[in-house]
Amino acid sequence: MVLLMFISSRPDRPVGSWTCPLLAAVPCTVTRMYGGQIRTLVLEGPPRAMGERHGSELAPEIRGYLADRLDLAGDPYWAGRAEVPERILEIAQQTLEAHERFSANLFDEMSAMAGKAGITVAEAVVVGGFTDLVDVVRSEGGTTLEEDDCTGLIDAERGLLAQTWDMHASAGEYVYLLDVRPEAGPRAFVQTTAGCLGQIGMNEAGVAVGINNLTSYGKPGVTWPFVVRKVLEQTELDDAIKVVLDADLAGGHNFMLMGPDGIGCNIEAMPGGNRVTRVDSGVFAHTNHCLDDRNRSEEGSRSPLSEASSAERLENAEQLAEDLDAFFADEEINRGAATPHDVATCGAVVMRTTAGVLEAVWGRPGEHPWEQFDFE
Repeated sequence: MVLLMFISSRPDRPVGSWTCPLLAAVPCTVTRMYGGQIRTLVLEGPPRAMGERHGSELAPEIRGYLADRLDLAGDPYWAGRAEVPERILEIAQQTLEAHERFSANLFDEMSAMAGKAGITVAEAVVVGGFTDLVDVVRSEGGTTLEEDDCTGLIDAERGLLAQTWDMHASAGEYVYLLDVRPEAGPRAFVQTTAGCLGQIGMNEAGVAVGINNLTSYGKPGVTWPFVVRKVLEQTELDDAIKVVLDADLAGGHNFMLMGPDGIGCNIEAMPGGNRVTRVDSGVFAHTNHCLDDRNRSEEGSRSPLSEASSAERLENAEQLAEDLDAFFADEEINRGAATPHDVATCGAVVMRTTAGVLEAVWGRPGEHPWEQFDFE
């Protein structure tokens, strides 16, 4: 069954009196401003057809999310300095050649999506790859950041990859699950946001990918959603690993991968190099700081509060990894927000590659229901 629900994406609302999209007349806190049954959109056919459907069906949300992210460009909390939107768009424009070179099919899909949504291709890069563009801003002289995003773990014993998706709280309005059915290649379930090709997902071959943001001094290159989607075109873990290692990245990201046999791999992928950790047994957790000494030298500066949060979430994730209910109930891992620009848990995913099942929640686990998706 496919559920299509389309919601006004940027209602006028002062902080503290937001309206729940699913209960339009009921004021609510930022942490409860979204949630319910996750909205699902089927994309099928050749790349251009998939992009056109994405752009035409979600055009208002895509334009709203773009405006939201361009607003953040002026917030030093996110970019390390107040940056005008025009500079963010210039950086995005400089990445287009790298994206097309990395995957002509995904570039066609993104371009078609942009056209139907009424935005430029560079604006489409901003919608999906904002955090990587922030890394490029940082390389031009940004200052210390507060941001943190996502806590994840690979459990090779149980054949699962689990994580929260944390972002500025207003991003939660735009969460969708894509059911990607390409003309060629495996079908995939992809947790994402309107206008982004993909963030977290698993394909019918049993290849899964999750992410954590890492701060770095970036450069014009490939943004992380392209890497996620290309990983999901693979049918073997080793091929998925090669996709990440071959990417000329714009910014830092940690990629958590798992194959159909439950074997996992963690890749701290930075513009200047990668650190690969195979996870053949046990549990491996990761948050928003590099664990490899060589990669630490390339990390962007962050506040002591941000560093402490990432370290605490990593410790909690390692301690709670055997109990997913406790993992997702932890208040450091599963976070609320007081304002739209605060970091919050906007969704979560559990992917069981040996069983071929993906579980997802829109909003904070515990406040909103989990749903199960399989390829039957």
